[in-house]
Amino acid sequence: MKKEQISVFDMFKIGIGPSSSHTLGPWRAAQQFTHQLIEKDLLMRTETVKILLYGSLAKTGIGHGTDVAVLLGLSGDDPVTFAVDEVVPKVTRIKQQQRLVLGGSHEIPFQYAQDVLFLSGESLPFHPNAVTFQALLIDGTAVSETYYSIGGGFVVQEGEGEGTEREVDLPFPVQNAHDLLAWCMRTGLKISELVLENEQAWRSEEDTRQGILRLFGTIRDCIYRGCHTAGSLPGGLQVERRAHKLNKRLMLGRPYADYESWIGAIRAGGNGFQYTLDWVSCFALAVNEENASFGRVVTAPTNGAAGVIPAVLQYFITFHDGLSDDQIIRFIATASEIGSIFKKGATISAAMGGCQAEIGVSSAMAAGALTERLGGSQRQVLMAAEIAMEHHLGLTCDPIGGLVQIPCIERNTMGAIKAITAAQLALQSNPDKAKVSLDAVVRTMWETAQDMNVKYKETADGGLAVNIPLGLPEC
Repeated sequence: MKKEQISVFDMFKIGIGPSSSHTLGPWRAAQQFTHQLIEKDLLMRTETVKILLYGSLAKTGIGHGTDVAVLLGLSGDDPVTFAVDEVVPKVTRIKQQQRLVLGGSHEIPFQYAQDVLFLSGESLPFHPNAVTFQALLIDGTAVSETYYSIGGGFVVQEGEGEGTEREVDLPFPVQNAHDLLAWCMRTGLKISELVLENEQAWRSEEDTRQGILRLFGTIRDCIYRGCHTAGSLPGGLQVERRAHKLNKRLMLGRPYADYESWIGAIRAGGNGFQYTLDWVSCFALAVNEENASFGRVVTAPTNGAAGVIPAVLQYFITFHDGLSDDQIIRFIATASEIGSIFKKGATISAAMGGCQAEIGVSSAMAAGALTERLGGSQRQVLMAAEIAMEHHLGLTCDPIGGLVQIPCIERNTMGAIKAITAAQLALQSNPDKAKVSLDAVVRTMWETAQDMNVKYKETADGGLAVNIPLGLPEC
């Protein structure tokens, strides 16, 4: 695998659900295409635009909101700041009025049925998630660019290498777990400390800290909002939100005005096993129900798996008194490094590797981060990450109706619980006697991904997606 430099802010991105590869990535690709038209002085000369979606983007694009994402991206809107309540209304207006304001400044005619093409029978060789934008200019010529959404919101333009424009001199370059452990042993640094040292190659220490705290602010707001929002999820499956009901039951119906008082009340309820288990599930459900509703989430490392790390982090905050800036920053820093090892050595794209690449990776990230925060050694951190992934190997991606709902939402609760269990096992174990290394499980995951039938890779062509009638009530 080629060498990559991956920052905390590559692994964790603020965006809008429901999918990092099918929503955030195509949204970013549309923005890039629009920026290129502006840079080449072609925006105002554009008459029409066509969008060609290939492979997995075509097969499950409607359920994942890919069409919504590209229209908003072409309109000049940004997923970090765009008001989530305006997502559906704005796209509805574009379809009804048959007009698109390209780049936010140049209005062109746009007919959704003719200008957005779902080419489900075609797939481009580089990656299953491909989108081509074609701009027809007033002089009759055309401009065309193809982009690949390779997972986690990462986007590669055809003919260009990934991330080459951001190369820096990292004090501790890491490609795999062996490199990471070697640097830690040589320097005595914890994994989070090493990550924060590397981040200074891109920006100041204070900018990194504030950026991570902004990520946490989005995570915190998402959990709180998801636990206090009732109703059903969009998309036609009529999946009922459960985090709101679970939160209400656990809180005995008592309302709390803000996040801090709410967390205080949860802590006051004790730390019994069933109580803790219910809250971890509630936190995970809350995030992914928000994600499924075009809510604002943090890609961690993907949107489909966006609830695992927040649930485990919230568990640490609530039941281990981890609510301090330093604890949160170090948790997220450690998680990002584990995630980057999987991205460099395998994939974080379900369209390439099935759900093991999303829930499995996020569980490993959360397990490693929690282990360090609970006092584990560097070896125990890597052991925890390995344990978590080992028990997700082979997990398929088979979303019913192509929606990030069933089984995706519940899988986040499972990933979170497995992460906590993996951390506890690692903390009670001697990592020197471990039979499986993190690098071995990364290689195994990639080999499993390559062997996996394509119908289990986010196509909705196999598994639950074809065995559960769309009209069936949620289990």
